[in-house]
Amino acid sequence: MVFCKRNIFMVLMILTLSSCSNATREMAPAAREKGFVYLDEIDPTIQVSLRYYSNENFLGRRVKAYNKNVLMMTRQAAQALKKVQEDLKKDGYELVIYDAYRPQDAVDNFMVWSLAINDQIKKEQYYPRVDKARVFELGYVAERSGHTRGSTVDLTIIKKGQKVHDVVEKKRTLLDGFTITFLDDGTVDMGSSFDLFDVASHYENAVIAPEYKTMRTYLHDMMVKHGFKPYSEEWWHFTLENEPHPASRGDSSYFNFPIE
Repeated sequence: MVFCKRNIFMVLMILTLSSCSNATREMAPAAREKGFVYLDEIDPTIQVSLRYYSNENFLGRRVKAYNKNVLMMTRQAAQALKKVQEDLKKDGYELVIYDAYRPQDAVDNFMVWSLAINDQIKKEQYYPRVDKARVFELGYVAERSGHTRGSTVDLTIIKKGQKVHDVVEKKRTLLDGFTITFLDDGTVDMGSSFDLFDVASHYENAVIAPEYKTMRTYLHDMMVKHGFKPYSEEWWHFTLENEPHPASRGDSSYFNFPIE
């Protein structure tokens, strides 16, 4: 009889904790109506390192509208990532996602940052040889971001069974002689870090070693195989080819519900 009561108590505790957990991340009804999900609802094995919820990004602080440490995207994009994850695991790798859906308020926050010329606290790590006032012009940040449509992701891979860790800064000299700060977070080395505004981050360039190009090609081909199209300026950036809210539909495809 004691054993039964103990089991009942444990079940009630689990249900209570689950309910509390769900209560901390109530997605906006408008997002659900547009087919958005939390990534872990589709595949809880995919690691998330939501950089814009942290201070480890090119602003050096949490970005506006990133209210919870949760990853949101369209159901179609999440289902496609699940297939990528399944294939990667066969080769001994797993996905790590840095960003997916990005509210328009966050994009506007980037624009305000670009105009604050004296705010250079993360220049060495993220834009060492780029004038921050030109990040939109050069294509590193967009006034109308594909992320805001919900089917664009920033990601990389990590060896299966390993976990993302806090960034460790390391100096690295590129083949053109310029030295960058490589932000090692335990993921597979792609020659340059996520969100480095530099030619080194272009999918094809002449400043990184061949072994890094090999890993970029592997990631590129795996994503394309499962319906994503790459972006030539950023090796980590992919958009679902058949996204449910394409840019061709205009303003109605760009959303501004918060991440919560």
